[in-house]
Amino acid sequence: MIERKLENIIRRRLGTDMAIMVFGARQTGKTTLLETVFEYIDDVLWFNADDSEDLQRLNALFDDPEYFLDGIRYLVIDEAQAIENVGRKLKVLHDKYKHRLQIIATGSSSFDLANKVNEPMTGRKWEYHMHPLTFSEMCDHHGAETEKSLLKRRLLYGYYPNVVTHVGDEREVLAGLSNSTLYKDVLKFSEIRHADKIADLLKALAHQIGRLVDYAELATLLDLDQKTVRKYIRILEQAFIIFKLKPYSRNARNEIKSKHKIYFYDLGIRNALIGDWRSINERDDAGHMFENYVIAELKKTQKWENYYFWRDKKQQEIDLIQEVSGAVNAYEIKLSPKAKAKIPSSFIMRYAPKTAKIVNSSNFDELMAFSSANTLF
Repeated sequence: MIERKLENIIRRRLGTDMAIMVFGARQTGKTTLLETVFEYIDDVLWFNADDSEDLQRLNALFDDPEYFLDGIRYLVIDEAQAIENVGRKLKVLHDKYKHRLQIIATGSSSFDLANKVNEPMTGRKWEYHMHPLTFSEMCDHHGAETEKSLLKRRLLYGYYPNVVTHVGDEREVLAGLSNSTLYKDVLKFSEIRHADKIADLLKALAHQIGRLVDYAELATLLDLDQKTVRKYIRILEQAFIIFKLKPYSRNARNEIKSKHKIYFYDLGIRNALIGDWRSINERDDAGHMFENYVIAELKKTQKWENYYFWRDKKQQEIDLIQEVSGAVNAYEIKLSPKAKAKIPSSFIMRYAPKTAKIVNSSNFDELMAFSSANTLF
């Protein structure tokens, strides 16, 4: 079994008087993680709120907790977003029983669970996000050199656990994920009035990874207004499918300040959406895919508020900027070690970066290690 970094963190939080919340997309391994953590623990009561019978029993528990919780130390609720008024119910339960009961809940949609839980459970919970497998976790599993040798496979098929563990069946697994599981929470969200547009929007974004997002262009393409496009993109972010990278600027006149880029948490999902399984050597988007890969790996494991891209109005650009305690590190990302690239001299003169480096398929693991000081794990 592939060990998840989050496992030891959750183990260390067990037995405290704080609830544990784990958010993440479906099929990223949240249930498997908790099954591993609680494998040898007896005083645990487990519910899957996606199951109608379990949901009925949960509602009965909230009505009469004493009947269900006698002798129970841990209450695990999987897919808790299915529970009506979940935040208020968990708060009442936590406040009354926190000295002898710890609540552990997972949710596959932050726009649903987090919005309902965060305010009622403020100061009462540890909160974690679980993403598809990471480069670091796979290095721990079978060694860094082996994982680096699989880069082209990861660029095509990504890191969803069922994809990684079903070699040869990756496309079928990803087809199921991208056609059903991916949309299960998104499409039931009440603010989506044009469900058919979500798939079209994702496909459009999939073709634009690594480029500045143009909302007007997307709105025209999808026959929607810009406000709706922005709202749908926010929902897709909250469903852990895509994420934004902000521009870096200290208010220089010629710098891009408002536009951002959008990347996918998982390239396998991205490639399934556009139905493109050509090998990396045959693709004209291979460079953008590698850029997405590197940035997504950092997004999954790092404190993301410190990361940006930089671009000026002369179209000089740096793919990734990291700012730590006022110091700036600049990285240009190129798939081929032979690609000619450099950090623009105008950026160097203005910001005097501590590090200015070209990241490629030979040395990208060094960036992962260099950033470890800010790791979430």
